[in-house]
Amino acid sequence: MSGMNYLELEQEIAKMARAMMTRNSQIGKDLIANLRSQMTVAEIGGMMLVSIERIIWFDTDSVFWTIENLIPADVMQEIRTITSVAVGKRLICKGFMPGKDFSVDAAGKLLLNDKAKTAILPLATLTPLKS
Repeated sequence: MSGMNYLELEQEIAKMARAMMTRNSQIGKDLIANLRSQMTVAEIGGMMLVSIERIIWFDTDSVFWTIENLIPADVMQEIRTITSVAVGKRLICKGFMPGKDFSVDAAGKLLLNDKAKTAILPLATLTPLKS
């Protein structure tokens, strides 16, 4: 990560998770603005995913709020790319074929056939990404 050690990154993730849980968009937006001076958009996307992962199991409502109100469009695009790649790798490991069973469109949205959807159903229900 650009210019941040593990402890600093961990502190930023914890701050972001708190902003998500308190649904404080001003604090969240300030944190993101500050991160933009230290990280790439891809790194911010990854950090946001880790923050979401911290709270998704006990506070899904705050995750939905975060997706709808806090994450800027460019960061959301990076999150979609990261998750599409991760889901794609998982599908390939399960024997699905890229281009046949699943693909990713120009906007980074994952397109799945029914068989592939069933294989990742638990994951798909937890990612309400707007198209």
